[in-house]
Amino acid sequence: MDWQTPEDTVPSAFTTEANARSVLGKPPATGAWREGDPVGQRQFASIGPMTLERGGELPSVRVAYETYGTLNADKSNAVLVVHALTGDSHVVGDPGPGHPTGGWWGGIVGPGLAVDTDRWFVVAPNMLGGCQGTTGPASHAPDGREWGARFPFVTIRDQVDAQVALTDALGISRWAAVIGGSMGGMQSLEWAVGYPDRLERVAVLAAPAQSNADQIALNSVQLQAIRMDSAFADGDYYDAADGDGPHQGLALARRMALLNYRSPTELNDRFARSWQSGLSPLGGGGRYAVESYLDYHGNKFTRRFDANSYLTLVEAMSSHDIGRGRGGTAQALARVTARALVLGIDSDRLFPVPDQVQIAAHLGTAIDGTRPHVISSPFGHDGFLIEDAIVGAQLRRLLED
Repeated sequence: MDWQTPEDTVPSAFTTEANARSVLGKPPATGAWREGDPVGQRQFASIGPMTLERGGELPSVRVAYETYGTLNADKSNAVLVVHALTGDSHVVGDPGPGHPTGGWWGGIVGPGLAVDTDRWFVVAPNMLGGCQGTTGPASHAPDGREWGARFPFVTIRDQVDAQVALTDALGISRWAAVIGGSMGGMQSLEWAVGYPDRLERVAVLAAPAQSNADQIALNSVQLQAIRMDSAFADGDYYDAADGDGPHQGLALARRMALLNYRSPTELNDRFARSWQSGLSPLGGGGRYAVESYLDYHGNKFTRRFDANSYLTLVEAMSSHDIGRGRGGTAQALARVTARALVLGIDSDRLFPVPDQVQIAAHLGTAIDGTRPHVISSPFGHDGFLIEDAIVGAQLRRLLED
């Protein structure tokens, strides 16, 4: 859920001039990609109107996506990679015009890597409700103004339906694999349950069958942090000057989230009780290094994300329930026919291993039988973004046959 490995593994201090510049100056009202911004590696597909699961409607939807590798003649080598909460379509590549961060899975997707783009044609869309080119709250509504808080409620199923429409627009009848971690894992699981005839393999990495009360509670405090920012202005902030948008609430929500993405062991081993500077945090005006780490990432996040989009996507995560309207979790998972990798992380405190145990127990197609494959990592939930070698080895197992 995430984050992007390149930014989360930098030191807590501003150890380089580039790092310092990235968080200096006033943050924009929104970090969303806007019309007129550099396109970068994005491609776009218009998929028409959408009627949403909970009854809302979008009169026109556009999906931003990126591709890697070459589609073969019979379109049998296509792999869909779906991102986590604050990710986007930029799976591989350097930061640059149109892309504020580098690719988030550059150690997994590429020539000769686990998802080998010499063999596979990879499609990576920005999810519905996102803020990096796909229709979301920062997009223009029919009246010419940003949707903002008027953007309708979307669920994980709605996001998958948008991906299905993109699949049709690309002329791909069946994916060789659908791969996702965290929120992307929710979507990959929804693909396997809702569209079993349209994928051969599925990877569900560090994701649950449904969001439980504890996870919804964690989400709710992040949402409230944004809404309590007076600059949020009930979601109508897009015309605000730099520094006058809801960046404080958004940064606080990000700091809260990071505490769930990393393990206590990693934070303790990395920072201990170290100080950020020579000033003592014991009444001397100084700060602990871990505080600086959270502030740095919170502040940087406001440069690449949109507050309304964050609300939309977090609420979609809370909606996740694979068994809703399908007779419960077990009956829903019994629909899956795709060869499946269910992967958990032993230090994950956001979506802990019992979540993956529940999924694997009811699948008849998992490559590890009725138990998930559990990797050992000190990095907590973010291990699926960081542990390229051990996660990649399991994806190779899935894709080999």
